Amino acid sequence: MIAPQILRRSSRTLLSSTFLVSSCQKSLDSSRLMSSSSSSSSTSVSVFLQSLPNSDTFIGNDITGAIDNLMQADCVCFDVDSTVVDEEGIDVLADHLGLGEAVAALTKQAMEGGLPFQDALAQRLDLLKPSKQSIEECLEAHPLRLTPGVAEFIGELHSQNKHVYLVSGGFRIMIEPVAEMLNISVTDNIVANTILFDQDGQYAGFDPNEPTSRDMGKPKALQRIQEAGGYKTMIMIGDGATDAQAKPPAASFIGFGGVARREKVVQLSDWFVTDFGLLTKVVRAAAK
Repeated sequence: MIAPQILRRSSRTLLSSTFLVSSCQKSLDSSRLMSSSSSSSSTSVSVFLQSLPNSDTFIGNDITGAIDNLMQADCVCFDVDSTVVDEEGIDVLADHLGLGEAVAALTKQAMEGGLPFQDALAQRLDLLKPSKQSIEECLEAHPLRLTPGVAEFIGELHSQNKHVYLVSGGFRIMIEPVAEMLNISVTDNIVANTILFDQDGQYAGFDPNEPTSRDMGKPKALQRIQEAGGYKTMIMIGDGATDAQAKPPAASFIGFGGVARREKVVQLSDWFVTDFGLLTKVVRAAAK
C-alpha cells in the first residue's frame, strides 16, 4: 500500500515551503506546485494553496493533481451515505426495523472492502426484507440529514455549471428526497440500487442490473455517465473503498472522512478531506 503524501505549511513560508513528502509516494509533479508560469491551472492551484491558514494539513497521494482536477472538473460525482448525508441510509432503515446491529456490521465490512459489495447488499436486504411502506415510514420518522457544508459546495458546483451526480450503493427510494434537497435531477443524475416490490408493496429483491449493486460497479457507473455526457474531467468524492474504485474513469478520487474515517480510504485517496468547506474554497478559487 502506498503511504499517503502529507503536506504542511509552516507559519514562515507560503507556496515555496518544503513539503513533507512520503518517500514511497506514487508520484508528484513538483512543477505543478513550484512553477506559477507552467500553466494557468498551476497558477490557480498556487493561489489557492497560498490562501490557506497555516494550520491546514493535507493527506493524499496526488493532492495538487486532485485540486487541479477539481478546479477544471465538468462533472463531480458523490457517494451519498456518510458523504452527502451524515449517516448510512441502510443502517437508519435497519434501526427503524429493529435490526440495526447486524446490518451495521455488514455495512462496515462492505465500506472497508472486507466483503464484496454485492454479498453485503444481498445479505443486508435478506435480513431486512423492507416493504415500501416501512421505508416510507422510516423516511418520515427519520429524514436523512445532509452533511454540514455539502449543500453549499454542491450549490457552488451548480453555479459554475459543473454537473453533479449521486452515485451510490444505497437505495434510490431513499436517495431521491436527498437529491431534491440539493436540486439534483432525480430522473437523470442518480445512479443507485432499486429495491423491487410485489403488487402488495412487499419486498421482492433488488435489481441486479444496476451497476452499483456489485463490486466495481462505480467505475462502470461513471463510465456510463462520462459517455452519455461527454465529460472530460470527472471527480469522485466518497468515504468508501468502492468509491476509490471509480478512478479511473474519474481523474481524481477525493476521500471524505468528515463522517467516518476509514484508513483504507485514506491510503487510496488522491486527496483526503474532512470538510466540504475546503472543497468549496477550491472551486471558488478556480472561478476568480
